[in-house]
Amino acid sequence: MPNKTAKPAAKATVAKPAAKPVLAKAPVTKAPAAKPAAPKAPAAAPAKAPVAATKPAVKAAAPAPKVEEKKVVTQRQGFKANEFVVYPAHGVGQILAIEEQEIAGAKLELFVINFIKDKMTLRVPTAKVANVGMRKLSEPALVKKALETLKGRARVKRTMWSRRAQEYEAKINSGDIVAIAEVVRDLYRSESQPEQSYSERQLYEAALDRLSREIAVVQHSTETEAVKEIEAQLAKSPRRNAKAEAAEGEGEADTDDTDGDDTTVADEAA
Repeated sequence: MPNKTAKPAAKATVAKPAAKPVLAKAPVTKAPAAKPAAPKAPAAAPAKAPVAATKPAVKAAAPAPKVEEKKVVTQRQGFKANEFVVYPAHGVGQILAIEEQEIAGAKLELFVINFIKDKMTLRVPTAKVANVGMRKLSEPALVKKALETLKGRARVKRTMWSRRAQEYEAKINSGDIVAIAEVVRDLYRSESQPEQSYSERQLYEAALDRLSREIAVVQHSTETEAVKEIEAQLAKSPRRNAKAEAAEGEGEADTDDTDGDDTTVADEAA
């Protein structure tokens, strides 16, 4: 009988104390350890700033080679910058600069000539100055000779007006100051003489303009003063007799006819 009562007592003492100590896992706190890692993210942002700072340095180096191509030239073929010259086809002009340009892969030196009255700028290759007839201003002695030419007797050929007009144009565009003075002398009409035809008037004014411009620059005067001096010399020329003037008046009425019936009286000596 004593053995049956001892077994149940042993089971009761082993089971009760073993179940309660398992609750010791509750104090573990892992969540607070993850929060301090968040502030580390901003530390990586400053590393990207130096990369953007290097881009402006590459763009600034591009325009540098263009400055090396510019060359300043002050004299070529005996002509200087700011000098007045005579270009046969346009008259008196001023050289503004001597510049170098690249055309079709070839480099050319050019005279930049400004014609103030015509409001025109012309570029002439320095190597072709002789071909186009560009020259320096006339010497005072040559200007004096041109003025003396104006006092001579007018010489008008007995030819068709169209042919004479071509000769006058050739003289005007020759650039020769004495030849231009001859055109002014031959086409001049005083108040007592018959009026000119439209084409004659145009040629006369073109020749007078070329002559007065050069005289004004050479003598350092105005064009108005130069024109007055020219007209004063023309007034000294021998006057034609009344018969010649009357005959010329009849002939000048047909100067622009296409049938070539131009019979202006000639005043030249044999």
